[in-house]
Order: sequence, then structure tokens, then C-alpha cells
Amino acid sequence: MAVAQSPVTCDPLVNGAAVRDLMAAARETGARLVHFPEGAISGYPSGTEAKQALSGWSIDWTAVQKQLELTARAAADLGLWVVVGSSHRLTLPNRPHNSLYVISDGGQLIGRYDKRRCSHTEITDWYSPGFAPLTFDIDGFRFGSALCIEVNFPELFIEYRELGVDCVLLSSFSEDPVFGVLARGHAAAHNYWVSVSVPAQCSAALPAGVIGPHGSWLDRCPADGTAALACVDLDRTDPSLDIALNKARPWRELARAGRIYEARRVADARSTDRTRF
Repeated sequence: MAVAQSPVTCDPLVNGAAVRDLMAAARETGARLVHFPEGAISGYPSGTEAKQALSGWSIDWTAVQKQLELTARAAADLGLWVVVGSSHRLTLPNRPHNSLYVISDGGQLIGRYDKRRCSHTEITDWYSPGFAPLTFDIDGFRFGSALCIEVNFPELFIEYRELGVDCVLLSSFSEDPVFGVLARGHAAAHNYWVSVSVPAQCSAALPAGVIGPHGSWLDRCPADGTAALACVDLDRTDPSLDIALNKARPWRELARAGRIYEARRVADARSTDRTRF
């Protein structure tokens, strides 16, 4: 799989062209899936460009629709799965969703994840929240989806572990390096891969990359503001992941069920009395 660090502007035409260039580059590496940032097609109402817009941020829905259709067509031409961020139009006066579209290698839209834990600004000014997780399967691997500040909500990552995912795709528009720390923690705690995609202009603080089930970065894009890809094999037979995948993950499921502890519960007055040394 490849994780993209694409430039995200307020212009869907510019964004769409950048997305498709990186899709072609990802396919040349042999990737089956490429993962893009939050707002990768529509743009996102944050950052210098949007803040300087005199009339605030607005979405050219005709342009967004066209770029999404061209992206789906390119996915079919390349035989490549694509997960790409964009605002999703709702019926007026409802605000749009902040979404991730999942496009198959046949160019079909097979699902959409709508951000559930929107920020204060998003929920008061920009977006309508979603309420459901999204998983999808490619070549025997199950993927989950999350957006930006949702990295701060461990219950969402617990939910994806319970849904049996092998990799969570986290798309963001953030310059907060703590997001990378949190993503590593989720990967290590749940023993799955986490792909972190950010815009190129945010990469100095948090380059895009993929974290392994052991909690370490496997590959990262340059931290220099350029469009780039990080590519990794999701390899269950990798010896460096043996403990995380084959020992820690199954054992922790037993531990969470609690039976291994209940079977060893002791009846001892020195255990029940917690008021003395």
C-alpha cells in the first residue's frame, strides 16, 4: 500500500490533478491501495489559503463532483484502490459531511466514511457529523477509516480492533506532531497497521507514513513540503512483526476476556485487605 502526502488547496481542479499524479506513481510501485489526506479533493477550511479568503471558505460542488468522477475513472484505469478525502454535499440547508471515499480498483464507490468526532469549529460552522464506522476488505486485509482529531478518541480505535481490522487509515489536515505519537500508540496497543496521510504543506511537523503493528514507523514521506508517497508491504510473515501479530494480539484478546485472570483468582485475606502493608 502507499500513503500519499499530496498538496491540498482550495481549488478542486488543482487537488484532483495532484491526486491522480500520485495515484499513477503509486501504481508504478506496485501498490494495490493508495491513501490520501483529509479534504484531498474538495480542500479543507483550514490553513493559510482558506483563512485569507475574503468571503470565507466555499465549495464548488460541480468541480468537486467532476474531480471525484475523474479520480474514480483513473482508479479503474490503473487497477488501484483509492481512499481519498473530500467534503460530501448534503441537501440544503444541511451542512456537508467531512468524508473519506473508498473507490475500488474497478472505479466503483464502495463506501464513504463520514467524520464522527468533528472539532468544535467543524460542528458549529462547517460540517454535519457521521455516526458509523467503515470497514472494507482488499486481498485478505481489512481496513478501517478515521479522520484527523478522531486520533484523540481511543474508543474509535478500540471499535476498529473489535471489527477485526488489520490497518486503520487516518487522514488528517494537521500540523500537530502529537497526532503521530497517538497514532503510534493505537498501532502498538491494538497490533494493527496505521497509515497517516497529511497534506504536503503540513509535512514539516508530521510527515505522512505507515506505522507497523509494533508501533514503529515503517516508512515516511520527506518533511519538506513536497508531494510524495510512502510505500510498505502489509506482510504478516515479516519476522519483525511476529511478536505484535502472532503473540501480543491474540494474547491480549484472551486477557481482555478476563478468563485467564479469573482462573487464577485467590482467596486470601492479605489480598482483600487493602489497608495494610
